[in-house]
Amino acid sequence: MKITKEAVELAAKTIEPYIHRTPVLTNKSINELTGIDFYFKCENFQKIGAFKIRGGMNASLSLSPAQLKNGIATHSSGNHARLWCQYYYM
Repeated sequence: MKITKEAVELAAKTIEPYIHRTPVLTNKSINELTGIDFYFKCENFQKIGAFKIRGGMNASLSLSPAQLKNGIATHSSGNHARLWCQYYYM
């Protein structure tokens, strides 16, 4: 499957109401130590503490009503599982 710019933009718009806009941060000490400018996309600031909400939410919101009637099953022992509890069962 080819991923296009348009597909990424559509996914971003689709999930926007459900996610936090997370910052990109840098660390002066690490940059000086390595001589490289590092940038960190802080997805740990998401409500569930991980980036997984982006893919999981987009996949769920992309299902047809007929597909949703079958339910959604996920497997996770951590953050990903919390996504479904937070948005679908509360």
